Amino acid sequence: MAKRFILSIDGGGIRGIIPAAVLVALAKRLKGLPLHQAFDMIVGTSTGGIIAAGLTCPHPNDKKKAACTPAELLKLYTDEGADIFKKPLGAAVLNPFGINDPRYNPLALEEKLRKRLGNATLDQGLSKVVITAYDIENRAALFMSNADPENSNFRFWEAARATSAAPTYFPPALIERIGETDPQKRHIALIDGGVFANDPILAAYVEARKQAWQDDELVFLSLGTGQQNRPVQYQEAKEWGIVGWMQVSHHTPLISILMQGQASTASYQANKLLNPPGTKLKFSTVVNNQNVATLNYFRLDQQLTNAQNDALDDASVDNIPELEKIAAQIIKDNAPALDEIAKRILANQ
Repeated sequence: MAKRFILSIDGGGIRGIIPAAVLVALAKRLKGLPLHQAFDMIVGTSTGGIIAAGLTCPHPNDKKKAACTPAELLKLYTDEGADIFKKPLGAAVLNPFGINDPRYNPLALEEKLRKRLGNATLDQGLSKVVITAYDIENRAALFMSNADPENSNFRFWEAARATSAAPTYFPPALIERIGETDPQKRHIALIDGGVFANDPILAAYVEARKQAWQDDELVFLSLGTGQQNRPVQYQEAKEWGIVGWMQVSHHTPLISILMQGQASTASYQANKLLNPPGTKLKFSTVVNNQNVATLNYFRLDQQLTNAQNDALDDASVDNIPELEKIAAQIIKDNAPALDEIAKRILANQ
């Protein structure tokens, strides 16, 4: 029986540092094998969609290699995250509660995506790729993917921009369907895929099953971006109305709760669906690492501590090193799982 390996990466804004660092550690174990060759399909939402695009898009100057290595994606977050999440001058005065406008101008993000991904389209991807977004005009989930010819006619950089258009943080992305002749269908307005699949593992499972892999063994590696650490206190929340649940000073509690709720549910369901009965998860990380040989679903994530800010946009000089620390802890705690995944991938080449 052939094995198929699928990588799934959560949303989480600047916390994309965490899965990017984990992928750097995995790449070292793969002895130079590019991730687009290691994985048959790479699926991502929001910041995970940016990583998926970087790993599967052909390099603008060399179509045989990926646009970004895991190390280059990590540097995008650590070195340039502050540029992406840079508040406009006067924002505190003109838009003090984040009510009037999105918090960030998308131009810096778009420039960085264009620079790395060029004008390649999804149908040119180096492996199967799925990037989630939500169509606000047709009110429907969208899976931009070269596994589906109908939805492969998007530029990588625009797909990455769309999947990361988190409401209140960035404006929706109006992106082009390449080759569409109907002017009414040529452009599509999209927001962050995290509104329905912040952890896209179940989308990854469905898309994999749609391929001609029915008789193959599917192995999933799912990477989180750190579980939120801010409780919502009853005594405070009971007084909230619209402004309270969406308040910027509390990092938009409603959006955070919806995305975290979906992610925790998806990881629970995937564990029950894909792993042997009795497999236990703690904060969605496998507890009993000595049993990794029995698993087909690996979830690598961890509860953030008080040292890390779980906000999507905290790219401060204090928070980035703390996110790197939590990534290092995940790598250390899950070394047997990473070793097992790398061993199976290399054996399958």
